Amino acid sequence: MPTPTINPDFATVLEPLGNGAGDFFLAAGLYQAHKISFGAAAALAGLGYEEFHYRLKEHFGHGFVVAEETVEDDLRLVEALVDRRS
Repeated sequence: MPTPTINPDFATVLEPLGNGAGDFFLAAGLYQAHKISFGAAAALAGLGYEEFHYRLKEHFGHGFVVAEETVEDDLRLVEALVDRRS
């Protein structure tokens, strides 16, 4: 497997964001794109669960990505539970 390379021009943008910013934004981007789990992204970023969640909210405005399918499954489950009570 070839070693991935990152465009060196990113260094200028990432430098003011602190040490580890490249790892964080790459991991966060993969998580946001639903390519890796939250836990895997936090580990790749070298951050704990809470710190990764905090930084996601800080830079992306939200901490967790909820897939549309998950919401639809939850709505169906609620509907089934309500029907059982009726």
